[in-house]
Amino acid sequence: MNTEVRSVKTYKAKTTTKKRKKELPAAILAGVVTLEINNSFVLLPKEPMRKRYHDSRVGYFASSYLEYGDDQQKVDRNTYIHRWRLEPKLEDIEKWKNGELVEPKKPIVYYIDPATPKKWRPYLIKGINDWQIAFEQAGFKNAIVGKEWPENNANMSLEDSRFSVLRYFASPSKNAYGPNIVDPRSGEILESHIGWYHNLMSLLHSWYMVQAGAVDERAQKMEFDTELMGQLIRFVSAHEVGHTLGLRHNMGSSFATPVERLRDAEWLEKNGHTSSIMDYARFNYVAQPEDNIRVKDLMPRIGDYDKWAIQWGYSRTPEDLALADEKEIMSQMVTDSIAANNRLWFGGEGRDFDPRSQTEDLGDDAMIASNYGILNLQRIAPCVREWVKDRDSDDYSNLDDIYKALVNQYSDYIFHVTKNIGGIYVTPKTMSEEGEVYRLVPKQIQKQALAFLNNHIFKEPKWLLRNDILNAIQSPQSKESVTKTMESVMINLLGGSRLSRMTFIAERYENENPYRPEEYIDDLTKLVWGEMNVFYQTNAYKRKLQKAYVANMINLYKPEEAHGLVEGILAKLSEGYTVNTDVRSLALDNLLSLQGNIKRTLPVMTDRLTIAHLQYLKREIEGVVGDTEDAKPLFVPLIRDTSIKEAGKEN
Repeated sequence: MNTEVRSVKTYKAKTTTKKRKKELPAAILAGVVTLEINNSFVLLPKEPMRKRYHDSRVGYFASSYLEYGDDQQKVDRNTYIHRWRLEPKLEDIEKWKNGELVEPKKPIVYYIDPATPKKWRPYLIKGINDWQIAFEQAGFKNAIVGKEWPENNANMSLEDSRFSVLRYFASPSKNAYGPNIVDPRSGEILESHIGWYHNLMSLLHSWYMVQAGAVDERAQKMEFDTELMGQLIRFVSAHEVGHTLGLRHNMGSSFATPVERLRDAEWLEKNGHTSSIMDYARFNYVAQPEDNIRVKDLMPRIGDYDKWAIQWGYSRTPEDLALADEKEIMSQMVTDSIAANNRLWFGGEGRDFDPRSQTEDLGDDAMIASNYGILNLQRIAPCVREWVKDRDSDDYSNLDDIYKALVNQYSDYIFHVTKNIGGIYVTPKTMSEEGEVYRLVPKQIQKQALAFLNNHIFKEPKWLLRNDILNAIQSPQSKESVTKTMESVMINLLGGSRLSRMTFIAERYENENPYRPEEYIDDLTKLVWGEMNVFYQTNAYKRKLQKAYVANMINLYKPEEAHGLVEGILAKLSEGYTVNTDVRSLALDNLLSLQGNIKRTLPVMTDRLTIAHLQYLKREIEGVVGDTEDAKPLFVPLIRDTSIKEAGKEN
């Protein structure tokens, strides 16, 4: 069904004047680059499959084209989902109509690449077959099957588009992907070549050790048992297969699970820790050691949303039903189903400002969930040095990798919380549904998020800065990754995008007690600076925090004053958001107020480093706002004194 054309082409190439990380060696040495290019031509079915119109409330990949007609008054976009062609056998039509499970005429079959290490093949197949339960909800049994690639079969080729394959790559890359080839006329998925890279296992190891190491002893070593690593591979297999069935990421599915349910063993056994395996909800990091959660309930599995989405996409309607009528029926199914079960909500792919839809998060309250996560990291941090030691001859590379994973996990928790500030809940709806599509995150939740940040990032997380680890993996002159996280948070909190968004939200929702940007900046300032008086003193971490605060406030007020490549890029991005808004005015007002506080405090200070620090910041602020003591008023207001006027003398 396909023709593959490979060509080798050589191009002239120029090297760039600036050093690039991915410069091509051939371009540097020879001035030419030779590439091998592959083009695939796939024969389409004679009869296009029946379409199913796309609904933004269900997470399917989709194709579309524009329709033009004589009777139109606007151009129509015809959008339809990607799905396999599943049809009952002719002899089973009546059974299917009566609601009985039937086998499809042509099941979905995925073969395992023969290059795959044999010990992992059974787990990859299990990940494929895990989707059978979802298709049963759509009326089909044995609809999807994983199989070993037949050995010594001259009639089969991995390049043949009649065969979908889970490909294995002996590569240091830490990745996996799940694409599909689609008939552009109907959205029918014709074949898929899923890819997974050998070194993905090192990523799975790091994730599981730092997310589950506090509650699963099997995670407390550098080489996992075959069964544990196999189950981790199975989860990745099922996730990528989901993409090849047409499903997009559902980053909001984990929000449907109340945080405290993540510690409820009985509830988890029944429901799992997330309603969709298509989320990036890796492992249950909320579970505490005393909860006694079964290890199988720490991992994702096919959930309520997955089964329902497959039912919506693959269940069949009568062939004589008009597509427009089917669209109405399927739309009503979505409305009714989500209203009855919030676990069926599709929360998007985390690319908007909705804090409910984030990657790597769990639960319906980021502050509580992240606090539980940090408690587990605090349990793990003192142990990782022993956990990563396999042999006496080991160097510290394992410790370096796991410590980075530990800090990255901590950073994830911090940013899960940060997204609540200035957030917007986005819930796609049809006009027949009640409620608004866009709603503001309540002020109380945003203030809780700021309080969390004060406890866990504005104050130095000393539990994470362990000298027994840092002295083995980092030079004293290097900037700690925790400091980098803090600086990133401050850039995020004082970004022009966030503050301008808060301004617009305050204007639109003025009757709903929004978190106004001026109140937010005041709250943030109090947390970063506290009360400045004779007893005021800073430590090294607090000085870094305050420097980051001032630098970003200056960027808000005068983006053109930003220094350095990164700062300049970020300030340029903020410039477009803040022009002609109140954000720059608020930034100036804040800088002037801070300048005054520093001036009043300096004469009574006694700590030398704190004095030097405040003197430095005072000069930085003066560089953009000037010295307010030397400023002269632009005009003198006319004042009429009533007592003088009554005496007959006008001023």
